[in-house]
Formats: sequence, structure tokens, C-alpha cells
Amino acid sequence: MPVRHPGRWVAAAVIVVLAAMLFHSVAFSTVVRGGQTESRFQWNVVGQYFFSSPVLHGLWYTILLTIIAMAAGIMLGVVLAVMRLSPNPLLSGAAWVYIWFFRGTPVLVQLLFWFNISYLFPQLTLGVPFGPALVHLNANTLVTSFVAAALGLSLNEGAYMSEIVRAGIISVDPGQTEAAQSIGMGRLQVLRLIVLPQAMRLIIPPTGNEVISMLKTTSLASAVLVTELLYSVTLIYARTYQTIPLLLVASLWYLIMTSILMVGQYFVERRYSRGAARPRTPWAVRFLIEMWSPRRPILGMPVPGQMETPQPPMRHDEGAP
Repeated sequence: MPVRHPGRWVAAAVIVVLAAMLFHSVAFSTVVRGGQTESRFQWNVVGQYFFSSPVLHGLWYTILLTIIAMAAGIMLGVVLAVMRLSPNPLLSGAAWVYIWFFRGTPVLVQLLFWFNISYLFPQLTLGVPFGPALVHLNANTLVTSFVAAALGLSLNEGAYMSEIVRAGIISVDPGQTEAAQSIGMGRLQVLRLIVLPQAMRLIIPPTGNEVISMLKTTSLASAVLVTELLYSVTLIYARTYQTIPLLLVASLWYLIMTSILMVGQYFVERRYSRGAARPRTPWAVRFLIEMWSPRRPILGMPVPGQMETPQPPMRHDEGAP
């Protein structure tokens, strides 16, 4: 007899009731404003501004900041990880101090620091160390709001990516490095051709999480007056006083972009986890992938044209002709 689990049924029923109440409240609840009955969440206003020009402009800046910060952060993280693992104590110590500082201070503080860098250095100069300056640059002109946001996010992300890359590098069997060095390969060749390709299986999953986190962290750029997605909707509801609908617009765009990144992360992880046990994918992501992939089964259904497993022949006494 199967074991009964009444607690599971009670918990499932409670979740279904709460989900139904939440859906009804979000979709159908109304409120009286100015003598007129309208939706509590004002979905008509959400649809009005969802594809508006200011929102799409802020969305573009959000995507651009994410790409720049992650690209610079990954490159900087690889360099810092190699420096951290270097036998040279000066290189290793410098990398440790960098990671300690940028991981120990809030991202918002770093963004504000770069935004106000002109108070410390009104003129940025390039020239001979401890000698004459050859190039003079105005800090206010050079470090704009967008540049300050990109600098702050990139430098902070580099500290976190360095630890992710370092963890992936030290996870590779040291025998791989010794075998490569025994055939005359240099340190950089071993790192580029032997260690990093094997470490990618462990580096990719947390890197995907960092990309998704960076997408949402770009909202802090509104503190330095970058018109990204959140700041764009803030400017709109500061004028129209429609705060909740505009925040819903930003939330829906963040959810859409995060979902796209989750699907991309699944394919990248699948590419680099060949030959190893693959983690289970959430059913919603798996359903979307299988639905749009013509060569994969949908929810366990056989692929059209795929040869079925042959069944053993039936005995004559079991009804076979």
C-alpha cells in the first residue's frame, strides 16, 4: 500500500488557494478613484508606457551597462585570479588588496566616488612617472555619469569574478599542469590550453548568476543620474504620480531580461558540462527550451520519426496470430 501524505495535500491546497487569491487581487481587484472604478494596479497605464520611448531608452542603457561591466569584470577577474595564484608575493599581495577593498565597500559608495572624482582630481594627467605631465584632461568632461557607473560596476565585478575564476582554476587536478609542463609548455600556455578549458565547467554557472545579478545591480546607476530603466520610469512617475504602474513596467522588463538570460545560461552550462553530470533544469525553463526546439521531445513525447525501441515478440498463447 502506498504511504499516505496528508500534510503534502494540505500544503498544496493552501498554496493553490493563496496563488488564486494573489492572481485575483492582481488581475481583477478594483478601487474607486475620483468617482470612477478602475483597476487597482492600473494595467492600462502599464500597457501605455511599456513600449514608450523613455522606457526603451532606459532599457538600452541597462543592457549596455550590463555588457560593459561584465566584459570588463570577467577580463579583470581572470587577470586578478592569475595574479592571486602567482608565486610572486608582490603580485599575489596586490591582487589580494584589490579584492579586499572592492569586496569590502558597497557598490553604491563606489559609484558615488567615481561620480565625484573631480573633487579629488580636477585634472587627470598622463606623463612620465614623478616627472613632467604630457597630457592634461578635464575630469568633469572625461568621467561622465555613464562612465562613472561603468567604472564602478566593472571594478567591483572584477573583484568577485577573480574569486570565481580562482576557484575554477584550483579545482583542476594539479597533475594536469605537471603533465603539460613535462612536455615543455610554459605557464601561460598551460593556463590557456589546459587549465582554463577544464575550469570553465565550474566557472560558467556562477558567472551566469553574476550576469543576472549585474543586470539588476545597474539600477544603482540611477544614483549617479544615468537614465537606465529604473531612473527612466522614476522620471515618468515623478511627473504623472503613477508610481505603482511605472514600477510594474520596470519589474516586468527586468523579469523578461532575466528569463532570457536564464535560458542562455542553461545552454552555455550544457555546452561546457559535456561528459559530466548535468544539473537538473527548472521545469519552466525546460518546457520553454523543449517547446522551441524542434529536435527535442516536449514533456517526454517521442520525437517524430525517431525509431522506437523494439518490443520482444509475443508468444502464441498470449494472443499473437
